[in-house]
Order: sequence, then C-alpha cells, then structure tokens
Amino acid sequence: MPDISERITTTLETIYQRSYTVDAPDLRRLYENAKRDQWNAARDIDWSRPVDYDAGIFADELIDGFGTPALARLDKKHLAELNIEFSSWRLSQLLHGEEGAMLACSQLVDMVPGNDAKFFQATQVVDEARHTEVLSRYLLDKCGGRIYPVTSNLKTLFDYILGHGKWFVKTVGLQLLAETFAVALFRMLSETAKDPLLRDICKRILQDESRHMGFSVLSLPDTIRDLSTGDMRELEDFTREAILLVLTDQFPAEAFEAVGMNAAEIAEVRRARKEMARGSDYAYFRKLFKREMHTTVVANMKKVGLLNDRTSAMLLEIGIDPALAAQAA
Repeated sequence: MPDISERITTTLETIYQRSYTVDAPDLRRLYENAKRDQWNAARDIDWSRPVDYDAGIFADELIDGFGTPALARLDKKHLAELNIEFSSWRLSQLLHGEEGAMLACSQLVDMVPGNDAKFFQATQVVDEARHTEVLSRYLLDKCGGRIYPVTSNLKTLFDYILGHGKWFVKTVGLQLLAETFAVALFRMLSETAKDPLLRDICKRILQDESRHMGFSVLSLPDTIRDLSTGDMRELEDFTREAILLVLTDQFPAEAFEAVGMNAAEIAEVRRARKEMARGSDYAYFRKLFKREMHTTVVANMKKVGLLNDRTSAMLLEIGIDPALAAQAA
C-alpha cells in the first residue's frame, strides 16, 4: 500500500503530575468504568459471520440522494453496489476519525492536569486504538478492502486539533463535538444497519464513545469559566468552525464514481441532497439523528459553559436553534 501518512508539527506542554491522591472523584469513576468495560475486537466480535452484499450494509435510506430520480434510475444490482460503496465511504471517515482521536488522546495524556484525567485519557487511547482496529478490519475483510481517503473537512479538523497546543481546545474539538457526531451516528447504525455484524460492532463502540463525551462534560467547566477573554473568544470561534466542518460538505462523490455514475449524475444527486436537507425530507431515522446531534451539541455546550449569547448566535447562523434543541432534550 502507498504511504499515506503525514507529519503534523505541534508543541505540547507536558504536565508531569506527581500527586497521586484522588482529586477528581467523577473522573476517577469514569476511569474505573473504562477499565470495567474493556472489550477485545479480535476475541469478542464474531468475524466468521458473512456479509450479505445483496442486502447491503447500511439502510438504503442513508445513501445520499436516496428517493430522488437520480438514484431511482439504478436497478437493484447497481443500488446494492452503491450501498456497499457508500457504506465503505462513511465507515472510512469514521475510521480516519478514530485514528485521529487515538493520536489526540495520546497528546492529552501529557497535557491534562491531574492524574484522574490522565488515567482516563490513557484508557481512551486504548479505546480509540480498538475502534481503529475493528473498523479497519471490517473494511478490509468484509468490504473488499476498500478504504476511502479522508475528506478535506475531517482532515482540516484533525490537523487543527492535533496541532493545537491547548488541551481544552483539543477536548472541545474531540470529545465535545467530534464524539457527539460519532455517538449519534453509531447509535443510528446500531439500530438501522442491515448487516448484523456491523450492528454488533457499532453497539460496542457506542459504549465507549458515551464515556468519552462524558470526559469533556466533567473536565471542562472549571477551565472554561476561568479562561481569559482572548482564550474564550478563540474557543468560541473554533467551536463554530468545528461544527461546520463536522456537519457540512461531506459528500461521497467517490462512492458514486465507483459504481459508474458520471459527473452530471453525481451533480444531480448533490443538488437533490441539498433540496432534501432544506425541506427535512429525510427518512425518519435520519431526522432523529439530526435532532439528537443538535440537541446533544447544545446540551453539552451549556454544561461546560460554552453556550452564551455569542455562541447561540453562531449556532443559529449554522442552522442549529438552541431554544428548539433545548426543548427537545
């Protein structure tokens, strides 16, 4: 395989913590839960189960543009092929995100203050390594070995997270925002994926991701409350950009190309997808995913002290209504 690694230059401040008392009981409890709930991707997943490629991996309704004339023209065979390619594309992006999360958490072990936080971050490094292992194995063994390149949005987000020198910025980008998206998506896949093996994998990953989101809620409030005006403004601006990168412009053109669709047909799907998004004309579980994503982002921003007049205005500009999200919580 070609070398597709990259180097990211960063400067980290390492806190060598030599106080060993339990100073943050909630974080220590999270660490205990992480130890208790470890699972083995090689042993606890039944890799002998075959994938029914004719049935597909994801629900067809998750394919961008499903239900539009552009995809209605596909026969059953080509729709099944598109299902596999689209599923592989989406799982590839989750895979790249898990790899980035593993690296970011390894940095956070150095950077976070207090051993309670360091202990938990050490377990998250293991969790993210396991997620990278299980998703890459599924793609390589069950999806024909096709791993799609990382999208420009996801690369931009993780380049920033990995290159930034402040632990609370990394934590907001990773645990508060990227993990929120991952939790919502893995929950939807655990309930709707056609492949039972993938449903099992997603359920196991979901157990871990919920803990990861909890770290941000427990570790950030005191730090955010004490930020300088300049640091707070930087964090607010980053939060807006990170949400935009996670929620917008992630279009799987390569998956459509893989099944032989031409540029005009792909452009038609892209236009149809935008129209559906504006009209909320999505399948029921896609609507639930969007609502859960918006609700959780707003709720967690409020919990950590990031929801204020300025960020509320930013959310409205993006298309997230904080008031409606709070009502749906």
